[in-house]
Amino acid sequence: MASDIIRLHNMMFYGYHGVSPAEKETGRRFEVDVELYVNIHPASESDKLSDTVNYTQVYKTVEEILSREHFSLLETIAERLAEAILSRFHVGSVAVRVRKKIPPIPGNLDHIEVEIKRPQI
Repeated sequence: MASDIIRLHNMMFYGYHGVSPAEKETGRRFEVDVELYVNIHPASESDKLSDTVNYTQVYKTVEEILSREHFSLLETIAERLAEAILSRFHVGSVAVRVRKKIPPIPGNLDHIEVEIKRPQI
């Protein structure tokens, strides 16, 4: 695994994901962190975007999945994001964290978070 990390931290989206009908109808705010494990040495030497991961395209990938697809579980969102990133970008592995803000759980709770790590196969 590459030891260098590129992080996209706290990307925010509004989505209609969840188990309850209310979540699917009214939606919730979701936050996503992505860690890309890559070798940044070629890009640091060349100073060319073509030698690294295009952060804008990673953001757009996450945005596309959260806005166009519908999921019941955070676990499924995280897995789908990891699969898409691994298939579209040249990275050694990826870590994805997905947070649902103000989840429909009785009590005082800021968010629920799922984190997964997946290697490039």
